[in-house]
Amino acid sequence: MLPGTPLYPRTSAICEAQNWRRWSGFLAAGSYELTHEREYWAIRSTAGLLDVSPLYKYLIRGPDATRFLNRVVTRDVGRCQVGQVLYTPWCDGDGKVIDDGTLARVGETAYRLTAAEPNLLWLHDNRAGMSVEFEDVSETTAALALQGPNARKILNALADTDLSDLGFFWNRAVQLGDIPVQVSRTGYTGDLGYEIWVDAGSAVELWDRLLEAGASFGILPTGLIALDMARIEAGLVLISVDYVPAQHALIEDQKSSPFELGLGWTVARDKGWFVGCEALRAEREQQSAWSLVGLEIEWDGLESAYAEVGLPPQLPGMAWRTSIPVYAGNRQVGYATSGCWSPILKKYIALAHLQGPYGLPGRALDVEVTVEHRRRRARAVTVATPFFDPPRKRA
Repeated sequence: MLPGTPLYPRTSAICEAQNWRRWSGFLAAGSYELTHEREYWAIRSTAGLLDVSPLYKYLIRGPDATRFLNRVVTRDVGRCQVGQVLYTPWCDGDGKVIDDGTLARVGETAYRLTAAEPNLLWLHDNRAGMSVEFEDVSETTAALALQGPNARKILNALADTDLSDLGFFWNRAVQLGDIPVQVSRTGYTGDLGYEIWVDAGSAVELWDRLLEAGASFGILPTGLIALDMARIEAGLVLISVDYVPAQHALIEDQKSSPFELGLGWTVARDKGWFVGCEALRAEREQQSAWSLVGLEIEWDGLESAYAEVGLPPQLPGMAWRTSIPVYAGNRQVGYATSGCWSPILKKYIALAHLQGPYGLPGRALDVEVTVEHRRRRARAVTVATPFFDPPRKRA
């Protein structure tokens, strides 16, 4: 049986649905209630509390920590101030994405890197000539995500210092009650939110205190099904779903560069050499072969496709993660990788890889839909992401 996270003694007791997902070798709740609807709306209207402990977490320390990280990630780490957090991918020598995560500068010569997959060996392989040390704290550090409009109010009810001035993508050491934690203004929902990093031995107590402090603010334990819908609305990519990590790709066509994933903004223009820089600088000068964009699938087309067989539209109640062809006329020009009906936007949305100019905003395309075992098409239009981007996220 897969192990639970440090929060499993609490999450297992309240998981009414027994809907467990595999995440980095751990059990994680898909939903706590029998359906995920209230958990989704907690993220968007009150506050959802998520166990995100299965993330890989590495401490990178030493006199050359900044220089080393500038060698291996695409962002300019030299510009990262103490307390700041960067989102960044990292690439192989051909400029294809291996993984992505957050990089928090927690001291002058200390950083915390999160990853979706194990990357410790890759870090060691790139440390030659550097005075830098790595510590895998994945199992000794628990992580909780508090996401939603009331997240700040709940934290301020517990914290020993006012967190109202903690900026978007900044990190701070505080005490929640008498529990020392690191709080970062980050998350995977595209909403106002925080991630809390705590010693695994204090995780259960912290969970209890957050639920107690948040009771009057509508806090709700939230699982991965609701999170998946929120991250699609936020236009956030998911490894092994929206892109194949370069080290797992079986053919070159399965790999993607940051530019092809809509992450060109993360590739520093004016720092020195880093892994994959030659390929990425060459790609910057020319149009990428692919782009990852948003699709809004028009309701009228869906309704017509189902009406032909005498049915109302039947859309999945949760996010899907399958490859669906996208067409321009009779030519396939790409494929959607994940999508959902957005309850807050009242739209059917998807993330899609599209060839060349077909990814430009406002392009009318067709998406394949299966109706009563037959393939049909519905009209879609390309849009910029995020689909949902409330001002409170950065305010």
